[in-house]
Amino acid sequence: MALLQRVVRFAGARASRRLSRSVPLVGTAFALALAASVIRRKGLARGVADTGLNALPVVGALKVVIEAFTGDWFRDRRPASR
Repeated sequence: MALLQRVVRFAGARASRRLSRSVPLVGTAFALALAASVIRRKGLARGVADTGLNALPVVGALKVVIEAFTGDWFRDRRPASR
């Protein structure tokens, strides 16, 4: 039984290390996947700046946390007048 527990513990530690290495890549992929909708909503310059900051691993995470308290850094563009 002790051998099985050691194997499970080793496998869990190895899996968590692999997962922790892939988290920045997943965040970047998610930011890039949403880039088109963000650019449409915010305009070209603001959308590219917002997506670029969100795609950077540490900067994007800090930006999201700060925006939760302060609001959007890059405001949406005005809707077209009808």
